[in-house]
Amino acid sequence: MPTPGRSRLPDLNQKIVVGAVFVAAMFVNILDITIVNVALPAIGDDFDVSPSELGTVSVGYLVSLAVFIPASGWLGDRFGGKRVFLTALTIFTLASGLCGLAQNVDQLVLFRVLQGVGGGLLTPVGMAMMFRVFPPEERVRASRVLMVPTALAPALGPVLGGLLVDKVSWHWVFFINLPVGAAALVFGLLFLKEHREPSAGRFDIPGFLLAGVGFASLMYALSEGSARGWGSPLILGTGIAGVVLLTTMIWYELLRASAPILRLRLYKDRLFASTNTVMLLSAGGFLGLLYAYPLMCQNAFGWSALKTGLLTFPEAFGVMITSQIVTRVYPKVGPRRLMVSGLLGIASMAFLLSFTDENTAPVVFVAILFFTGVALAFGMVPLQAAAFAKTAPADNGAASTLFNTMRQLGSALGVAVLSTVIATVGAFHTSAEGVRTPNLDAYRAAFWAAAGIAVLAALVSLTVRDKDAESTMRKVEPAPEAEPVSA
Repeated sequence: MPTPGRSRLPDLNQKIVVGAVFVAAMFVNILDITIVNVALPAIGDDFDVSPSELGTVSVGYLVSLAVFIPASGWLGDRFGGKRVFLTALTIFTLASGLCGLAQNVDQLVLFRVLQGVGGGLLTPVGMAMMFRVFPPEERVRASRVLMVPTALAPALGPVLGGLLVDKVSWHWVFFINLPVGAAALVFGLLFLKEHREPSAGRFDIPGFLLAGVGFASLMYALSEGSARGWGSPLILGTGIAGVVLLTTMIWYELLRASAPILRLRLYKDRLFASTNTVMLLSAGGFLGLLYAYPLMCQNAFGWSALKTGLLTFPEAFGVMITSQIVTRVYPKVGPRRLMVSGLLGIASMAFLLSFTDENTAPVVFVAILFFTGVALAFGMVPLQAAAFAKTAPADNGAASTLFNTMRQLGSALGVAVLSTVIATVGAFHTSAEGVRTPNLDAYRAAFWAAAGIAVLAALVSLTVRDKDAESTMRKVEPAPEAEPVSA
């Protein structure tokens, strides 16, 4: 019985609670990546360091993410989703504050690595919680919720970053995480319910070391290859080491580990394997496009970060509006046709961007980015809904870990491919007098590469069978009205 004189907190619907805390956490996590990129020049000027040294600010975060994502599923199952999620959110939020207080680049890199520890756990554990509280027939609704931070944060990052750097200081690109993180943390502490899996098993130390170091090495090589040169000993060494370690990890997890930290056997399910492959490629195509577009606008057109961000933001509107439509047609159409049309749409928008230049009317960029968001909603909402259609509830944590690993690798792969294309073609022409002028052909080639990756993702989507995802296509029946009690 509740203690007399003390008010009892309301028992909120866990779908609302999990959705709120996860969207808030995912928003600041994704926003942090895009907003920091805008602030790097100002950070370099303040600390008086070269652009090459600044690369570690971003790479340190990405490598740290790659280390801890593989452990996220086991930690959530063993210690409880609520405990691990809120601990990760606390680490991420506190590290954000420390980043804003950093006095030199070494401190900033250290605190960014700490941010990556929290960020690497947040998304997989949060996604597992989402798919536990939403049954299969409501997964498409959950995917619509997940699209909000996925679409809004990358578009808002350049706008917000430009405003904060220009009007306040670069420190605030980190401080802005504090109120959102603190609010989500308090809300989660009060209303989030705990869930543990009794069959988590022992911690797979060899699997964790092989996966963590392997993914970190590969992520470093992909992130730094274009800047340092793909033939440099460091990039070759980390890239080869990553491939060798991950190959060894696959052998060990499949054949030797009794309780593998990465349950690769889940890939025996055709639907899960297909959707994970689509996630890898679609993340590469879409996030590669969002990488090349701001570079073209700022480096080739000479636009400010704020103008670039404002002409990127329509993508978020396209996602949020279209997500409502996709949710309604999904039960009738199924995931395959929606995914294929969405990914071909992204390819088409990337192709159209290759014909733009500094004289193109702003309304054209607004239209292209808006329809990029429309296409993204058609591709990603059904992908996320169908991916876990046949996954047992006890495997949600492990499945979410694998799914988010593919998303993170796809993002790094897309940026690596497009940055290499730009560097190979040459972002600038240099005249005989030594005058440098932008070379739009480099960005056109990058957009063609993004379009090619999206088309490849669409082709893989054809392997998805709607019948395999039929549990997510059932219409949610409204709750029956209570019958009146007879007198």
